[in-house]
Amino acid sequence: MKLGMASEIIVPPTEAPKRLENFLKKRFPIGYIRKLFRKNGVRLNGKRCRVNDTARPGDRVTLFIPFERQPSKSAKPASPERRFEILFEDDDILVINKQAGLAVHEGKEILKSQSLLGMLEATYRSQGILPRLVHRIDKETSGILVVAKREAVAEDLEKRFEKGEVEKEYLALVLGRVHPKEGSIDFPIPGREGKPARALTRYRVERELPGTSLVRVNMETGRMHQIRLHFARLGHPVVMDDRHGDFAFNKQFRKTHGLKRQFLHACTISFEHRGKKRTWNAPPPDDLTRTLSSLREESQMADFRSHS
Repeated sequence: MKLGMASEIIVPPTEAPKRLENFLKKRFPIGYIRKLFRKNGVRLNGKRCRVNDTARPGDRVTLFIPFERQPSKSAKPASPERRFEILFEDDDILVINKQAGLAVHEGKEILKSQSLLGMLEATYRSQGILPRLVHRIDKETSGILVVAKREAVAEDLEKRFEKGEVEKEYLALVLGRVHPKEGSIDFPIPGREGKPARALTRYRVERELPGTSLVRVNMETGRMHQIRLHFARLGHPVVMDDRHGDFAFNKQFRKTHGLKRQFLHACTISFEHRGKKRTWNAPPPDDLTRTLSSLREESQMADFRSHS
């Protein structure tokens, strides 16, 4: 493998000794880490290493980011359109508004150059910056995402996310009428190690629409697919969720209202940054506002018929 740009991580003194793979997967996607190990792109204190080697406080872990491979014939070509907007940037962080359909990192069918992280790496590589995700949102979820530009900043933000010091708010359209109209869902979801971990979601119904409810959601924890899993457990899955949703309803909803992806948008994030509480907002994108307009029209037509 041609070794590309190097990124160095010092294991914090507060970190307990653990398998190198477990240390790294808290910071990067597991598939990406395993790929680097397969390509001999990881060094522990300057020496080649294996996934089951132990990372101890003070150890120096170096990742060599490989040069982008050429797309295979089966891979989808990268879109020339940049599918994200930078809402805020300074020397420490980027606050990004991501479009639905853009994966945050590479995967089995997604080249690195097609992912948000790959695009950011290509942009900032010449400045000696290796952007790092401190949290994630699904490919088909739109909205706000925070990216760190320095290792120390990433570690600090990750701890604050884990402690619940970062406020995240979403808009979701879910199936049916949600009762009570304001409440919380406290049900464990498998965490990083596959063991059940506490997951707490608070919600408030913003508006009732034909066959659905628009809810504003605050995540107290950040488990994978948390909102989707929690509302599915309530019997009110997210509209157009292709994994946990009501497939018959979704098929008819797409035909009627034209929405092609799950109605889930990360609209607000707040946390202390450089000694000051900061809040960033991203309004719902066009496909979601069109869907809401279509539902309101349906509701108005139903009212008209009932009074005629």
